[in-house]
Amino acid sequence: MPRFSIRICAALPVVALLAGCSRSPPPALQVAQLFPVPRAVPAFTLTRSDGKPLTRADWRGRYTLVFMGYTHCPDICPTTLLTLRAMWNALDKAGVSKRVGVDFVSVDPRRDTLPLLGEYVHGFDATFVGATGSEAELKKLSAALMLPYRIVPGAHGGYGVDHSATVAIIGPDAREIGVFMPPLYATPMAADLERLLAWKSR
Repeated sequence: MPRFSIRICAALPVVALLAGCSRSPPPALQVAQLFPVPRAVPAFTLTRSDGKPLTRADWRGRYTLVFMGYTHCPDICPTTLLTLRAMWNALDKAGVSKRVGVDFVSVDPRRDTLPLLGEYVHGFDATFVGATGSEAELKKLSAALMLPYRIVPGAHGGYGVDHSATVAIIGPDAREIGVFMPPLYATPMAADLERLLAWKSR
């Protein structure tokens, strides 16, 4: 399936601004690419698979990994969610999984009803959050996180969705601090998150 790619300039030098005036520099990371300056996320309102709202406030207090896709995705979405589950399991073994959340945002609200979305996401892990929303809210969030997608018309009135395979990293202050870009591997992703958690705890 075609997909967008996100290009991050140069080697993404990381400065102390990521720490919110922290005195210690960010740790050396294996695969996470941190932005020189965290990106603000605008206010948004989506609906979780359990019917409750998902807003920017829900991203405060812990790291959140955000992936935007759709349940009918034949390859990228299930592969990414399996990787995120393996990553989360590694964090769980390390005793820090409660400080990291995984949110799957469907960009196909027409087909992805809340019950279907919940069944799909929880099939990978019961702790993962599935959410979707109006086209306006999805487009706003997609642009803010630099996770583009587009609807691709198909035969007989059907359609597909081209979308980014990148995972956004949201910091505890609800700003986007960086990304995990494909190809994704669970072990180094978990290791990077452990380093970020230890750094923020200083």
